[in-house]
Amino acid sequence: MSNDPQPTLRALLGRRELGLRLDSAEDALRPDALDAPLRWVHSSDLADPTPFLADDLLLLTTGTQFAVDAEPDDYRAYVTRLRSRGVQGLGFGTEVVRDGIPPALAEACRDAGMPLFEVPYRTPFIALARANAEAVAAQAYARRTWALSAQRAISLAALRPDGLGATVAELGRQLGAWTGLFDATGALAREHPSGGLDPDVRVELTAEVGAVLRRGARAGSSVEIGGERFTLQTLGRGGHLRGAIVIAGGELDLEGRGVVTSVIAMAGLALEQNVGLNRARDLLRAGLVHSLLTDDPSLARRVARELWGALPSAPIVVAVATVAPARADAAADWLELRRTDRSVFHGRGAAGLVIAVSAEDHDLLDEFATLFGATIGASQTSAYTAFAHAHAQAVTARNRRGTIGHVARFDDLAGEGVLAQLAGPDARAVAEAHLAPLRTHDEAHGTVLLSTVRVWLEHDARIDAAARSLGIHRHTVRARVAQAQTLLRVDLSAFPARAELWAALVSTA
Repeated sequence: MSNDPQPTLRALLGRRELGLRLDSAEDALRPDALDAPLRWVHSSDLADPTPFLADDLLLLTTGTQFAVDAEPDDYRAYVTRLRSRGVQGLGFGTEVVRDGIPPALAEACRDAGMPLFEVPYRTPFIALARANAEAVAAQAYARRTWALSAQRAISLAALRPDGLGATVAELGRQLGAWTGLFDATGALAREHPSGGLDPDVRVELTAEVGAVLRRGARAGSSVEIGGERFTLQTLGRGGHLRGAIVIAGGELDLEGRGVVTSVIAMAGLALEQNVGLNRARDLLRAGLVHSLLTDDPSLARRVARELWGALPSAPIVVAVATVAPARADAAADWLELRRTDRSVFHGRGAAGLVIAVSAEDHDLLDEFATLFGATIGASQTSAYTAFAHAHAQAVTARNRRGTIGHVARFDDLAGEGVLAQLAGPDARAVAEAHLAPLRTHDEAHGTVLLSTVRVWLEHDARIDAAARSLGIHRHTVRARVAQAQTLLRVDLSAFPARAELWAALVSTA
């Protein structure tokens, strides 16, 4: 922020025409005692003027409120009241009632750290009030001039190729403070100056911004991290937040807030104007996904190279993700930002969001699932000429084993075997219907046909082996199998019938 001269006690003491003399030793005062901003200069000879005073004020007095025989405690109580009210300094007009400053008053001011100065008889109190008012007006003019200059510089920055990033950088330069732009996912996308934050502060600040953005409501807030205050302002519409701008430092004055507000408005408008362009890009990406599903990547490669850069290098992993609608825009923005440093392609498909990553970057899918609470299925490594097959694997993995916030990989699914995939509700319902005649008979007659045929099939349909396992005679096993065959109305001597029965038993296990 610009270094405009502040209306302060030091500035008044520096005006030679006023002839002011500091009675307090400066090294005995608090460090900012002479440099605190002054809003006004007021005069009063009341014994207790504090009910009529405002904050950040300089008080002038001639001392008529003090009796000639006033005790040191009277002066001490007077100064204590002024200090408690926030008076920034006390000016004593000499040669009006007293020849000089009363020693007891000087001692009370020294003890309280209150700046005390002498106002000579030739200098009217109104001259100090006028001088401070002129300084306030000059500062206000300088701040307005700075604000106009800053807004002009920021507007020019917005015309650069990386308009939003350049705008944020220019805002940081104008304010003389660290400024960061966070994307829709809460990740720090731009900052000025680069590396200007302590790593621990950066981590905590990123977590705070992420929490604000996940709430989805527009917000402006102030947070303190590591002893430093940050001003945070979200970008975008409620429910469709596009990110946030964060500024380090204390409270901004009116002009500073005006400059920041203009940047917020410009950034929000730029992001909203990008919505239409993003929709067009989404449609184009969806078309490229459709093209890739023909197992001919030539068109997708050509278009991607021209618009976004090369597709992820093969072999690839194809993933299909389900993301909550409220987080879909942020998810797409995150993938687009990751594209700059990771090998990734994404686009809408009939079964959900399709993501293709190079095999070595497959961990990006886990990061995505965790960050957006997505349900993801991922294929085995594949070539682009088998994209459709990989896509089918990803859909199967998601539908069979997908859970929110995790990646279900087809490799794990395939390792469980084909029959392990018959545990879905549809397969279970059909299996229950197929086995119903045996279950009903067992319940009605106290038989064990269902468990007998299971043991028989587990022993490769060998009567003797099943009998030994069950501890019964082989003729009993043969009779039970024959009865089960009659109830099921199938020929269990045929392999397809046995396979069907075994699949039903596996589905209801």
